[in-house]
Amino acid sequence: MNAIASEDKNLPSLWLALLPVVLTLGLLALQLFYYGDFTPHIPLIIGLAITALLGRMRGQVWPDIREGVFHVIHVSMPSLAVLIIVGMIIGVWIASGTVPTLIYYGLTLLNPSIFLAAAMILCAVVSLSLGTSWGTVGTIGLALMGIGAGFDVPVYWTAGAVVSGAFFGDKISPLSDTTNLAPAVTGVTVFDHIQNMLPTTVPAMLIALTIYIGAGFMLMGEGETSFDAINAITSGLQDQFVIGLVPLLPALVVVGLAVTKQPPLPSLFSGVLAGGFVAIFWQGEGLHDVFTYAQSGFAIETGVSDIDSLLNAGGIQSMMWTISLMLIALGFGGALERTGCLEAIINAIIKRVSSFGAVQSSAIATSFATNVVAGDPYISIALPGRMYAPLYRGIGYSTLNLSRAVEEGGTLMSPLIPWNAGGAFVITALGLGIMDGNLENLLYIPLAFACWTAPVIGVFYALTGLFSPKATDDERATWKDQNEDVKDMSGHALTA
Repeated sequence: MNAIASEDKNLPSLWLALLPVVLTLGLLALQLFYYGDFTPHIPLIIGLAITALLGRMRGQVWPDIREGVFHVIHVSMPSLAVLIIVGMIIGVWIASGTVPTLIYYGLTLLNPSIFLAAAMILCAVVSLSLGTSWGTVGTIGLALMGIGAGFDVPVYWTAGAVVSGAFFGDKISPLSDTTNLAPAVTGVTVFDHIQNMLPTTVPAMLIALTIYIGAGFMLMGEGETSFDAINAITSGLQDQFVIGLVPLLPALVVVGLAVTKQPPLPSLFSGVLAGGFVAIFWQGEGLHDVFTYAQSGFAIETGVSDIDSLLNAGGIQSMMWTISLMLIALGFGGALERTGCLEAIINAIIKRVSSFGAVQSSAIATSFATNVVAGDPYISIALPGRMYAPLYRGIGYSTLNLSRAVEEGGTLMSPLIPWNAGGAFVITALGLGIMDGNLENLLYIPLAFACWTAPVIGVFYALTGLFSPKATDDERATWKDQNEDVKDMSGHALTA
């Protein structure tokens, strides 16, 4: 697909294409801010229906629209599978003592003042190794939420640090699906893509690290940490679980499989099996109990509220709210794509940009906006990646700039949009309780500094020309070999 060819399609006008988007966002705002009800499912279903009705009014048949809806859902099935397995991991790893052991050692070994910085770094390392931000959030991220609660760190601060680290690793790990998708749709290699992301990723992480260090000392103060509360949690964990190195084996199994570049889904499921084995033979749980924890989540009453609130979690059923939201959001995004609404909006943007700075900034903004509207990070990478590629080739800039732009607007911004697949997962896996009315925990969004500062730095580079590579002779030759039309902004062929 390219921007020039799409002009020949029977696309809706810009205002007609914007209509279902604006109406849906209005319904979401009404549900969230007026009614105070964080259940975006029904507004998104209505948005899907409005989009389908628009398609029918313009002559499209329902089977074609339905195919678009289910095609996007089908493409995202691996992500839904990750959700199911992560739900199982959470329940089983609590029963095996893996999560309690991580919380215990974290409370006894970490300095409260550097906890936020350490949380971000740890999540970044784990996510880089696993290649999955969701797997990192649902495992080590959950343990870090427990450690933060023991240190009396506000939930939203801990969640912000976890998200910053986890999605940093997902962005530059060669094992990550989005890290492979972005170069695939823009025509560059994975490792060139990763290298070109470092100029925005590294400064964003350093900025976030500096803020988390400062915030840690500010939140802790001098002598503010309640060591009585910490002792109560660690003692309670020792009373309920056998703490030691053996419970860490499930985590080591997953990391080991990831390092040896095994596929993510089998690696994560191996973690479930290893956790079940440790729960039975080390913690004394029964086989049926492990099945129950994997299905419905772990359940415990220790008398210590902090422990109970953290460890009563997990299971496939805990992910059903998120999975249902993802299915609906993906369907809405698929309907928008199939009816041509997304393409019409992107084309309208493309026609109004000419300089590299405008093109790059628009690509970042378009990926972010697609994330907001379509609710899916894959669409936010794939669609702008396909649509904008001819513009970069036309002005003689490497599509490495585009692959970085869609990662910044797509991968990194996904967890900051509550009804997006990434945001919904973060809210569920970290137990932020947004659905129960704890809307103050949405403060994790601005506190996930590494996620939103990287796109800001990317826009700065676009406007200044820094770290913005032009197309090499090899790239131009590749475009010609692929019979790509290398056109300038007026549609005239460029000379190599």
